[in-house]
Amino acid sequence: MTIPSVAITRPTGPPGSPLLVLGSSLGTSTMLWDTVSPRLRESFRVCSFDLPGHGTSPAASAPFTVGEIALAVLDAVSALDETAFHYAGVSLGGAVGLEAMLAASDRVASAAIVCSGAQIGAREAWLDRAVLVRTRGTAALVGDAAGRWFAPGSIGRIPVVSGRLLHDLADTDDESYALCTEALASYNVRPLLANVAAPVLALWGEHDPVVGREDAEEIASGVRDGRAVMVAEAAHLAPADQPEAVASALLRFFEAAR
Repeated sequence: MTIPSVAITRPTGPPGSPLLVLGSSLGTSTMLWDTVSPRLRESFRVCSFDLPGHGTSPAASAPFTVGEIALAVLDAVSALDETAFHYAGVSLGGAVGLEAMLAASDRVASAAIVCSGAQIGAREAWLDRAVLVRTRGTAALVGDAAGRWFAPGSIGRIPVVSGRLLHDLADTDDESYALCTEALASYNVRPLLANVAAPVLALWGEHDPVVGREDAEEIASGVRDGRAVMVAEAAHLAPADQPEAVASALLRFFEAAR
């Protein structure tokens, strides 16, 4: 077993309020949540973590699974002297959330799985991307990522946010990114969804070319207490595309789950 290192921020928000942990997508940092977090901090103590080799997290050098990233997050939350928490994660961050619920059902009170799935993409495609990144670096992915991450017109509408996120991708450690893609190549919790008892919200973006309605509904129908909701005019990075809509959906869900 290899548990990678992840960096997590200190919780900020009303003292005594429930803890909400935020996870970002492959190739982005905690900045993905910057335009959503202020709303969430009105009702929750919010912290966020970076995937291995992303943002402020140390670079990884040994293979790991998505489940082992989830264990790293659980350890990081424990290091904050916290136990139970709510969770929201995007793409790979959403997969980490499902794995955390399976590994520690007594700790994850509820989870929003955003633009993610019980299995994401094809194994061969992830392995091919790992080869590409090890050969040419994450900067080679920026052009294609722009089309996947943002809905039509979003880059012109949110140029600063989209630009910073694409720079995040280019700045991600190459080997850590490749190891994350290899973890996604073997990720599949479809047979285990029925073991998830806590409430789950599966959000999907209207224009997401990576995961969509079928993926969200598979999660919602597979867990014991799930629902699926579309985020209009959003692609794969829904929190960046539509921060107000995402914040409102999360607050409604988490308030009901408290």
